[in-house]
Amino acid sequence: MKYYIIAGEASGDLHGANLMKKLYEEDPNAEIHFWGGDLMQNVGGTLVKHYRDLAFMGFLEVILNLKTILNNIKFCKKDIEEFNPDCIIFIDYPGFNMRIATWAKERKIPTHYYISPQIWAWKENRIKAIKRDVDFMYVILPFEKDFYEGKHNFPVTFVGHPLIDAIEDRKDISIEAFRKEHNLSEKPIVALLPGSRKQEIAKMLSIMLSVVSDFPEYQFVIAGAPSQDFEFYKPFLNKKNIKFISNKTYDLLSVSHAALVTSGTATLETALFKVPEVVCYKGSWVSYQIAKRIITLKYISLVNLIMDKEVVKELIQDELNTKNLKLELNKIIEGKEREQMIENYQLLETKLGGSGASAKTAHLIVSSLKK
Repeated sequence: MKYYIIAGEASGDLHGANLMKKLYEEDPNAEIHFWGGDLMQNVGGTLVKHYRDLAFMGFLEVILNLKTILNNIKFCKKDIEEFNPDCIIFIDYPGFNMRIATWAKERKIPTHYYISPQIWAWKENRIKAIKRDVDFMYVILPFEKDFYEGKHNFPVTFVGHPLIDAIEDRKDISIEAFRKEHNLSEKPIVALLPGSRKQEIAKMLSIMLSVVSDFPEYQFVIAGAPSQDFEFYKPFLNKKNIKFISNKTYDLLSVSHAALVTSGTATLETALFKVPEVVCYKGSWVSYQIAKRIITLKYISLVNLIMDKEVVKELIQDELNTKNLKLELNKIIEGKEREQMIENYQLLETKLGGSGASAKTAHLIVSSLKK
């Protein structure tokens, strides 16, 4: 059978790659065309467009790049028509994917949505389009099932969180081997995860690196995003005690003592590796002002949202400064707050429902098509 998958961000590429592996197991003759990244490309299939050409961060940035986005939508529809798939699988990325879902539904192409749009955070009115245009929804956060079925009477399947699969599938690496491979010292590691888009990386790193000189007994390691070249990071590597490692985020987290993390999927990944973290977010002034008025959640990090309490400290917008970052990093390097955070991480993993999300979803998709 023929599958068309659309993932528009780094996290979607990760989950898309694991889903593709399981689709090939369920359907060895599968033909897959996809929008995604290097991880999906490594699995197989045909890459149509890379997510690095799609990622625009914030409300203002979307408006400024509207022409490009509309051209991508037009191109996507044409490409789907030419491929003529048996189904389309959407992975998060709702602004783009919901437009394609509406178009696909009109053409009676089965639509599967893996990793729900976060309409519980904002744009809850998207539920009307989801009910109309999405045939099957697979959710990965435990509270999403209650939200869709209890509040909106829309049946969904909770499959567990695919990050657990991704972390379980990786090969373990010893801290000694990691230090040797990347020429690191014996000092404990503080990982810096500044995001995957150029504009957020530049903004986050300038603040994260401002505390390096206050922690001479630690070495700071920047996790380079696979979507960005080394040349982009070069200007940030002119301080002592800073290292850069590209496309090895999981290995880095597995040997880190603490982390400073830009809000997003990485906050949950860091928690699943049991690394105490400070969550950071700073957008453009315009984007932040808009977001503040339409998003009513108590927290921005997935860790706190899932646990429904403050497990990790969130430094947002003006609160994200050198003074506060130094203070919060000190709290999680040692002591009671560090121990409490790690205990909460154990409870978090239990809430996420165990492994097997990718396999469950692939089985459900293939089974639906066989029917």
